[in-house]
Amino acid sequence: MITKSGAHHRKRTRGFTLTEAMLAVMVLGFAAAGVLLPFVSGAAVRAEGMRRTLGAGLAGDLMEQIVRLPFHDPAGGTSDYSPGPEPGETGPANFDNIDDFHNYAELQGQVKDATGAVFTDPKYANYSRSVTCAYATVPPQPAQTDPAKCNYILVTVQVNYSGKNVATLRRLVSE
Repeated sequence: MITKSGAHHRKRTRGFTLTEAMLAVMVLGFAAAGVLLPFVSGAAVRAEGMRRTLGAGLAGDLMEQIVRLPFHDPAGGTSDYSPGPEPGETGPANFDNIDDFHNYAELQGQVKDATGAVFTDPKYANYSRSVTCAYATVPPQPAQTDPAKCNYILVTVQVNYSGKNVATLRRLVSE
């Protein structure tokens, strides 16, 4: 094609150049990432919520197992106010009072149901539980250093998922 000035011009064909196509792909990629990001983070939040819900259930189940026991050791004796199991009490199946659970722990993957059987469902594989018991007083009682004068036991059940705390349950149990 010859113009009035005498220069030759190629007739331009319709379509996108390679640069324009690459720019369009980049813009669409950023837009897709912006749309998908909330869904990905939402799935992570949902998974964390499910772990915490299951952890709270595990804590509640163990707490109920603990508080159904008597406050005092049925055998009585001088070790009645010494937190922890007495000789011969090797686990929850033969614990006979609340403070026997002091320092009780179920390691990761060894969490047990109320009958003492380890949960085999894979969703429990990364959970662990631990218990502490401490004799306590509440106002208006004066603070006591002698556990025999305390009318309460503070029971704390902690549940971890892969080493991270997901649930802690505390209960003050009266005599």
